[in-house]
Amino acid sequence: MLHIVLVEPEIPQNTGNIARTCAATGCVLHLVGPLGFSIDDRKLKRAGLDYWHLLDIRHYDSLAEFWERNPEGDFFYATTKAPRSYAEAQFPPDAYLMFGKETRGLPEDMLIEHPERCIRIPMREGARSLNLSNSVAVIVYEALRQHDFAHLVEAGVFPGTQL
Repeated sequence: MLHIVLVEPEIPQNTGNIARTCAATGCVLHLVGPLGFSIDDRKLKRAGLDYWHLLDIRHYDSLAEFWERNPEGDFFYATTKAPRSYAEAQFPPDAYLMFGKETRGLPEDMLIEHPERCIRIPMREGARSLNLSNSVAVIVYEALRQHDFAHLVEAGVFPGTQL
């Protein structure tokens, strides 16, 4: 299963939307503090709607604690500064997709230490970035697509068809 890591997220609605994406796709959500909101924030809960029971969520007080509890793994760092598109990356099924805070992204020392693992979402010149929850969704679904959406239902019941 994929791991979505949010480092110091600031906006509860974004985290709630990301929690909903994780619940719907079976991804583990890792929240690395300090958070810019309370975990019981009503905006966070409302954005996740009624999916919280489907969510595997793990909390960390700091990046140091995250690294201590997750010392190994295939880590990918989402940043607008990366030279390589997310579509060029080959994501293993248990990849850790790391995203930084809305206002500053991931720490630069982390990016400098792992330039070959940095990925970006292409966008037109002059556009600074996408919303964090949109960025997570784009990259999560590419990683899932690479593994044929394993363990996900790929079709709904179309109106007028038999079950």
